[in-house]
Amino acid sequence: MKVAVIGTTSWGTTLAVILARKGIDVALLGFTPDEAKKLAAQRENADRLPGVRFPPLLSVFGGIDKVLNGASLVIIAVPSQDMRRNIQQAKGHIKLKTTIVSGSKGFELKSDKRMTEVIIDELGTEYKPYVCALSGPNLSREIANGLPAASVVAGYDMKSAEAARRVLNSPSFQVYTSGDVIGVELGGTLKNIVALGAGMVDGLGYGNNAKAAYMAHGLSEIAALGVAMGANPVTFLGLAGLGDLLATCDSTLSRNHTLGEGLAHGRSVKEMIEDMGTTAEGVPTTAATLKISKEL
Repeated sequence: MKVAVIGTTSWGTTLAVILARKGIDVALLGFTPDEAKKLAAQRENADRLPGVRFPPLLSVFGGIDKVLNGASLVIIAVPSQDMRRNIQQAKGHIKLKTTIVSGSKGFELKSDKRMTEVIIDELGTEYKPYVCALSGPNLSREIANGLPAASVVAGYDMKSAEAARRVLNSPSFQVYTSGDVIGVELGGTLKNIVALGAGMVDGLGYGNNAKAAYMAHGLSEIAALGVAMGANPVTFLGLAGLGDLLATCDSTLSRNHTLGEGLAHGRSVKEMIEDMGTTAEGVPTTAATLKISKEL
């Protein structure tokens, strides 16, 4: 089989690497033709995952037609604000009944929509049964280094979720299925807001008691908003809720935690993002979530 991965983010690259290690033919789409040539020549993503070598079965292309041609599973792991543009480019190249997995966590600012909703918006409702969301405590650097982890893939149709699980699952990356797409997406999206605050708590030196209290309140607010949006509250006690929250709020590998810590030290959001050289999804997610919360 062939898996197409759209997105040379750290998470997109990690998924491409671990699937190629399993012996699966993986095609990774470069952000630009020049980036594709660079990654193909260097055989690693030095900007996002330095030191993680590409397996032989991982190929990088600059054209979306080459990446998607013959793919039976498509993974999209791009910044949330770039999701619609990438799906528009992919439209016409993804055959109906192809399993599509969103690995992106966030809301689209202009529409306040979840990532799977954006995908369905662009491809059409006939694709909905084949669209899934992947989320969990998944710090890409640890997974790329072969450390054990677990995740959840949720689908509007459980057959598609199970099909994605079979491909993604491995001894070191255990994947479970869920029918609660809303809950799984919201768990992965909203925890980034709490992670910004957890970074601030650490940066201000308020201690573990304050941080634990803050995280507990944060989880209850995630669940409250999730229920208002149609999610199953039990989902937020699992990998895509509590699990992801703990990993993101506690790890120095978390971009959102790092950004929050920098803010507590008096640095600006713009300055921190420039230094990190990558997106911190908690920033646009906070704006979108405030709007959604007020509307509900």
